[in-house]
Amino acid sequence: MVRVIPMASSIRPTLSSFRFSPLFNRSPRFSFSHFSTAVPQSQSFGIKACRLLRQDGNSMRVMSSGNVSSPLTAASSENVLEWVKQDKRRMLHVVYRVGDLDRTIKFYTECLGMKLLRKRDIPEERYTNAFLGYGPEDSQFVIELTYNYGVDKYDIGSGFGHFGIAVDDVSKTVELIRAKGGKITREPGPVKGGKTVIAFVEDPDGYKFELLERGPTPEPLCQVMLRVGDLNRSIEFYEKAFGMELLRTRDNPENKYTIAMLGYGPEDKTTVLELTYNYGVTEYDKGNAYAQIAIGTDDVYKTAEAIKLSKGKVTREPGPLPGINTKITACLDPDGWKTVFVDNIDFLKELE
Repeated sequence: MVRVIPMASSIRPTLSSFRFSPLFNRSPRFSFSHFSTAVPQSQSFGIKACRLLRQDGNSMRVMSSGNVSSPLTAASSENVLEWVKQDKRRMLHVVYRVGDLDRTIKFYTECLGMKLLRKRDIPEERYTNAFLGYGPEDSQFVIELTYNYGVDKYDIGSGFGHFGIAVDDVSKTVELIRAKGGKITREPGPVKGGKTVIAFVEDPDGYKFELLERGPTPEPLCQVMLRVGDLNRSIEFYEKAFGMELLRTRDNPENKYTIAMLGYGPEDKTTVLELTYNYGVTEYDKGNAYAQIAIGTDDVYKTAEAIKLSKGKVTREPGPLPGINTKITACLDPDGWKTVFVDNIDFLKELE
């Protein structure tokens, strides 16, 4: 994940619904050491004397020196990158940390209309998770909140932007939030240079939510906005490594920024990633509050290959998590934003 500000040793970050999450997240089913120590050689690649390159049903390749080789031919590289475009991918959830879980749940359910889907307390590891959204995790994008015992404040940083929520009536939603004591940072009105009615509100921890006036949509939790230092570089990476489609770009020279919307379907039907480039700004402080996005994939091994071929950094080699069969891989984009890919079938089993 992005470079994270050191935390007190008593904090135990959690795992997401696939049993991974925030800083180096934990799960009640396996320990933090699974992310900080070497996994069995048969479960990873890039380890000397390892016999397996990947477990995708194809033959394995081992270099004579005993080091596992990477795909060497242009044909194999091209095949992997072409496969990415056909992979069945979906943005699954976003993970971040809050200072008062009950307070945040109250705000999200009463003001933003979300549902508390499930809650998990792990006292021996001193953290609690809560999953919220507008529909079930197996079909909709949701939020995973993490509360670490005794930590009531985090640094959101300057790199994280906002989450987007589609609502029928922005003005009515804003008045409801105001009546509940919520903070309105941008009153309802048309977006600059457009017609869409929007507003901005803040949750109790300072995370910003953009309210967008839209008709009925299957995915109300519709955007995650992150700031990047080179928009063209980021677009190329997300298209090539993640298989996302560039839906549109919009330049705003008056306010000196450009945005790009990317995703796995149209904006009005799926959750999308909004990347923002501010003229002349190449780096951002990512703080220690926002953690990562999770994306489903049919093959974490091929996904890791594609990330490496696209010059991304794989931070967790693909393979089953020790103790369970859920296969994942984790990576950083060119700006250091973390994403975790999870096997689609394993994810559904985890939700059973």
